[in-house]
Amino acid sequence: MTTFRVAGKLLAISDLHVAYPENRQFIEELRPESDADWLIVAGDVGEVVADVEWALALLRSRFSTVIWVPGNHELWTPKKDPVRLTGERRYQHLVEICRRLGVLTPEDPYPVWEGAGGPVTVAPLFLLYDYTFRPAGTSSKEEALAVAHRTGVVCADEYLLVPDPYPSADAWSRARVEHTRERLAACDPKLPTVLVNHFPLVRDPTYVLRYPEFAQWCGTENTADWHRRFRAAAVVYGHLHIPRTTWYDGVRFEEVSIGYPREWRRWNGPRNIPRQILPEPERHD
Repeated sequence: MTTFRVAGKLLAISDLHVAYPENRQFIEELRPESDADWLIVAGDVGEVVADVEWALALLRSRFSTVIWVPGNHELWTPKKDPVRLTGERRYQHLVEICRRLGVLTPEDPYPVWEGAGGPVTVAPLFLLYDYTFRPAGTSSKEEALAVAHRTGVVCADEYLLVPDPYPSADAWSRARVEHTRERLAACDPKLPTVLVNHFPLVRDPTYVLRYPEFAQWCGTENTADWHRRFRAAAVVYGHLHIPRTTWYDGVRFEEVSIGYPREWRRWNGPRNIPRQILPEPERHD
């Protein structure tokens, strides 16, 4: 276990989508409040490897510690990217870049936040989805996908995310869930955790989606009890582009995405970004 003794704040952000000039400018202007601040980056930095490396290098130069988990967009292999790696090889290539930059990933020992609100084990997770957040009236992946195609609500992953060497994204997800469950079970049982994943660990946040068919690309029922089982003080996620704080079983869930410019312009800029995770912000009910 790697332990860092720091003050400052534990902050989080996701869905940077730096291919958009407005988002890129936002990242260029992002600064920590103190030299001791940590930053969690919960996926979807960009689609092109060079963009991901640029953003993480910039953030690492400013924040004391940067922790990254992959989103689905980093796992795409778009035609415009000269890096043609797919699936597991693409993910491992990004992990190697992070290690060169000094950015922590799901493949590294989980760090312990020793600042205000700690000590807490910060666990970056790489989990995908397995089509178990199905539309009403469906009982299988095949039925869920059929509804999506019929309604025209199909995630671009179906065309751009190649899960090699796994036969499907859900097979890759099941392997990652099993591997990660074992790692979390081996954590210090005396410490609470901050669980970080690109996709929500419970289905509840997807119920507000404008297009409910999209939920099948948003997580897995296999993690529904992880916030309780693994002593979560908070759960950090993105992907939905609906930044907000919700509570499930008394555990705070933070959706920390920037999203696309067309989404955040209605608010005259990204809302409450980056989001403070620890120390826990004061509640205003």
